[in-house]
Amino acid sequence: MSTAEETAGGEELPWGEVTPDAARRLLVAAVDAFAERGYHATTTRDIAGRAGMSPAALYIHYRTKEELLHRISRIGHDKALAILEAAADAPGTATERLAGAVRSFVRWHAERHTTARVVQYELDALGPEHRAEIVALRRRTDAAVRRIIGDGVAAGEFDVPDVSGTTLAVLSLCIDVARWFNAQGSRTPDEVGALYADLVLRMVSAQK
Repeated sequence: MSTAEETAGGEELPWGEVTPDAARRLLVAAVDAFAERGYHATTTRDIAGRAGMSPAALYIHYRTKEELLHRISRIGHDKALAILEAAADAPGTATERLAGAVRSFVRWHAERHTTARVVQYELDALGPEHRAEIVALRRRTDAAVRRIIGDGVAAGEFDVPDVSGTTLAVLSLCIDVARWFNAQGSRTPDEVGALYADLVLRMVSAQK
């Protein structure tokens, strides 16, 4: 099975929102190729070959290699944003919401580390219009975490002199999991999520 198709968290069919099946197979193949070789070193022939199709078949579903990257990036960013906005809107204290946000965000980057590497680290390969779209989603991601931290400061739960800078540090810490996580390693995605939640609460001097 492709690493981009590994299931976790009860998801029945990764990338199931991509139809028809041939388009999904090409997208999965592109995720694996981009993660392994990088966007610029990957050819459309590489992608089609991994999907068991001819190069011409790719253009039936995607006009360009960049369109494929955009589709991957958009779906990935939408999922990551949904995780953080759900945590920001959840009931509970800022401490509880920040811990929940970090646990879920880190778990997603660990469970989907192949996909997340492409989503998070190939932004500059997108064309100007698509890049602007993804940057807007990233701003919303930043805003969700910044809101939780700001709420914690206002409530006296956190001691954070620089909310924007701390938000950037928290997101960078979480996202980097996709770069190093190994499914065969000693920690599970849940364990890494719990560890990082504790580290982030220490970072903001949470009053437990």
